[in-house]
Amino acid sequence: MLSKNYLFFIFLLIHFVVFSQEKSKNSFGFKWDKGFKIESADKQFKLKFGGRMMIDYAFFSQDNNLDIAFNPLTTTSGTELRRARIFTSGTLYGNVDYKFSVDFAGNQTTIKDAYIGLKNISFFGNVRIGHVKEPFRLDVLTSSKYMTFMERSFIDDFMQTRNNGIVFFNDYFDHKVSIQAGYFLNEDNSSDDKAANKGYAITGRITSLLINNIEQKELLHIGFAYTNRKSTSKEYRIESRPEGHLSRLKYISTGPISSVKNINMLNFETAFVKNSFSFQSEYLTAKINTGILIPIDSYTFSTYYGEVSYFLTGESRRFKNSYEGFGRVNPKNNYGKNGSGAWEIALRYSNSDLNDGDIFGGEQTDIVLGLNWYLNPSTRFMLNNVFADVKNKGKVNIFQFRFQIDF
Repeated sequence: MLSKNYLFFIFLLIHFVVFSQEKSKNSFGFKWDKGFKIESADKQFKLKFGGRMMIDYAFFSQDNNLDIAFNPLTTTSGTELRRARIFTSGTLYGNVDYKFSVDFAGNQTTIKDAYIGLKNISFFGNVRIGHVKEPFRLDVLTSSKYMTFMERSFIDDFMQTRNNGIVFFNDYFDHKVSIQAGYFLNEDNSSDDKAANKGYAITGRITSLLINNIEQKELLHIGFAYTNRKSTSKEYRIESRPEGHLSRLKYISTGPISSVKNINMLNFETAFVKNSFSFQSEYLTAKINTGILIPIDSYTFSTYYGEVSYFLTGESRRFKNSYEGFGRVNPKNNYGKNGSGAWEIALRYSNSDLNDGDIFGGEQTDIVLGLNWYLNPSTRFMLNNVFADVKNKGKVNIFQFRFQIDF
């Protein structure tokens, strides 16, 4: 694990290298644009640095049936620093980009994005090498800064978010079609795997913007993704808590599945935006092949969600691009003086079924009501009420809220 002093030294070193390049030929301008940005006069050198902080509070309750099945709750409330992240990113000589991001939440130092990339490559478009997001699941590709709800749906629990490897991505036909593909070596969310051996993941995704009318604020996005994975440990597990990170109990779980030969996942996604209204949905199915006929040679599990949101103050969700999903919301009038900020209401229904063959991992349905108050483009207050139903076992209620700032 890297010390904080070492990480800070890396940041200073990167900044020094950027500023030292072409110093005699360029002047640099410094500005605030929803974050701190520095750019050379000829646009060949760009630097951005900033961070995010999310402070969560939650209150829990479960019915008597779950008390019997999982024991009574040992705590009915909690608080945490959900994310405390700093980053630097930029462009060198017009065609080399990089990003380095570190999270300090949970009293741990975790590397998030850490990559070096090349842009404007013929046909391939862009390539990144390092610790990057695998091109799989729209909900996961959208940054935590811009998610509609405090937590992602069950779809987040079926595989890791980031991996160490190489990813290619490009847009075609005037951004109407986007393709991403990657090859990855390690099997967890860490940036290192010194014993990857024969473990790998091959992941690809293709999406299309059937409608993309920026002036009319209309968008229709569809996509399909596939990943084939082989685990070094030959073990796989899915487990999910209700859609509240402070919940200590994971009510559904496959338990460890051993002797896994490979894993194949398919994901279907769609998103629709019409002015202040938006809809987003995904369906994921995972097939785990063990190669063992007794007791069973494969298992199939699935999850899906559908969510809608509406801005009471007239704003609209903004789509960044296929590989990054949705982006920042800019209130029409920031909070203060005569402004009220942006107000958004949201509803999500999600389901995860972890039962198949001789594995009885359980099935759970969550309904989440959300209210978001965007004070300005960088500050948000979020309120979620999660109603979870663990099939044939009982119900859970989680009331949670978040104070968030990013720059």
